[in-house]
Amino acid sequence: MVGMAQRDTGVEEGVGLTALLVAAARAIETHRDDSLARDVFAEHFVLAAPASAGWPVRIQQAPDGDANPLWGRFARYFGLRTRVLDDYLLRSVRAGARQVVLLGAGLDSRAFRLDWPPGCVIYEIDREGVLAFKHGVLDGLSAAPKAARVPIPVDLRADWAGALTDAGFDTAAPTVWLAEGLLFYLPNAAETYLIDTVDGLSAGGSALAFEVKLDKDLLEYRDSPLYTSTTQQIGIDLLNLFDREPRPDSAGHLADQGWSLSVHTPFDFTRHHGRGPLPERNDALAGNRWAFANKPHP
Repeated sequence: MVGMAQRDTGVEEGVGLTALLVAAARAIETHRDDSLARDVFAEHFVLAAPASAGWPVRIQQAPDGDANPLWGRFARYFGLRTRVLDDYLLRSVRAGARQVVLLGAGLDSRAFRLDWPPGCVIYEIDREGVLAFKHGVLDGLSAAPKAARVPIPVDLRADWAGALTDAGFDTAAPTVWLAEGLLFYLPNAAETYLIDTVDGLSAGGSALAFEVKLDKDLLEYRDSPLYTSTTQQIGIDLLNLFDREPRPDSAGHLADQGWSLSVHTPFDFTRHHGRGPLPERNDALAGNRWAFANKPHP
């Protein structure tokens, strides 16, 4: 799903570059005094890639600090998202799921940094170049996963479901799925296919967390500080990467299939945790929603 550079790192351009952006945000969050989530590996990903080696990994390194729209507010958004999804995954496995599938895993290091219950298996699906870059960094740190980990180097536009089952995934066992910062890069039909496939592979007791944008016109916020600062400071034009087709109602589709749904704004969790972004004028986060779905037992 992500662009490949000439050096085949998978993270030097296109959507792959956004994985480095989120890693930089996690690094900044990690070093905050009031950190919501800690990822000691994040800054190593950022510093290992030539495209991001000069980016800040502490808020003190960012121009204007927290007043910087990119490294202040936007990075705090990613830090909050990391914490919320960490909590959701751990709640789900403690409730009985033992398979975790990270769709478009990118530079996710949850297999290495979260305290998983015994018997958990973490499947990470992403392009071969992305996973190879991640493995190179983690191997250099002698990092050891805290659960069984199965990387699956396959493009989400290919037969990822077949690759997943070939790798030992058990369709009869409850699973917790994560599509973090993924769906708005996919064409409408690809998102619907992914959601349908997750439904078809999920036993009763499974759970899914995913992020969507409800904006009818993404260009409405083209001049928002989040988008303009990201383009100006690190050369990532998010609006050029997002798919601008009308989005499917994935939450509604899952509800029609019998899943129970809870949909929140990020600001709900800002208020819960006491830190994170709050609404502002011309806000590129206004349409963001975090959805949490559970498939009932038969």
